[in-house]
Amino acid sequence: MKAKPDTLGPRLDKPAADIRLYLLHGPDEAGAAELAQRLARALGPQAERIEFDGSALKARPGTLADEAASLSLFGDARYVRVNAMGEESLEAVTLLLSAERAGNPVVALAPSVKGTGKLVKLVSAAPNAYECACYVPDAQAAGRLATALARDQGLRLSHEAAERLAVASGGDRAILAREIEKLALFLDAAPDQPRDAGLPALDAIGADLGEAEMFGAIAAIVGGDAATAGAEVAALEAGGNHSVPLLRMTVRKLLSLAEMRAEIDAGDRPADVIERHRVFFREKQPTMDALRRWSSPQLARAIERLRQTERATMSGASAGDVLTAHVAVAAARSVRR
Repeated sequence: MKAKPDTLGPRLDKPAADIRLYLLHGPDEAGAAELAQRLARALGPQAERIEFDGSALKARPGTLADEAASLSLFGDARYVRVNAMGEESLEAVTLLLSAERAGNPVVALAPSVKGTGKLVKLVSAAPNAYECACYVPDAQAAGRLATALARDQGLRLSHEAAERLAVASGGDRAILAREIEKLALFLDAAPDQPRDAGLPALDAIGADLGEAEMFGAIAAIVGGDAATAGAEVAALEAGGNHSVPLLRMTVRKLLSLAEMRAEIDAGDRPADVIERHRVFFREKQPTMDALRRWSSPQLARAIERLRQTERATMSGASAGDVLTAHVAVAAARSVRR
């Protein structure tokens, strides 16, 4: 079955026993991760989580159905989370949806899967699964999202505050949710104890992390300037832990370039592609230069490496600032070569 993020959220908050799979696909990995976290919260802090990458399902497609049917050792709730699922998981998902029983829900993050692919079509047609396309919201949609998330925390955002949060988060749902949680704590807000929140409150908590602050680093990476990229990332890290926002914003920039590059590879004129994608006039020449500089394989490799670095950074088992600086410089050097 097909669902949108705003309609799937409540279903994840109260998961139905007959739903075996929630497939979250599309470029907004932060939004997908936030939806996946709602399922985890619904199952409770004692729930056992089984986690693996989609690539592991290619050699052993029956693993997914087996894990979904297995009982927790301690009798607690149990669920399966699959990261980086791709079309190679088609057989595994087919076995899961057709299995005789499967008591544990599966949530799968599939950022590279296309909406027209076989995997999404399979899940969309299944009565015991949901597929949801996650896209980075534009400024207007991000403002509405900020208002909705704030309402859940007991905050009544002013229009100006919602707009600033949307810009500050760069459309990143996870960053947006974190800033709103900070605001709710600052104002001692709760659903049964609502508070008004305006620009003074945002100034007080310092909710000003925006894409403009990271523009230099992103421009250096895209431009192939390794020395400047390293210096810009170091400056950002000196002012606070900006690793994950920087990685996500860079991925979004490269995803946009990859989409345009694919159209050029298919035979479209670069100038026509840039016009079609409504590139801001000040960014037209830098975008044209980037499209000449980056090939589709280079973009794919860089995006995957940045995503791997984000996952490693969020796991807490690595030095995020060091990894981020390394992958930023490596990406810039690769395109310069």
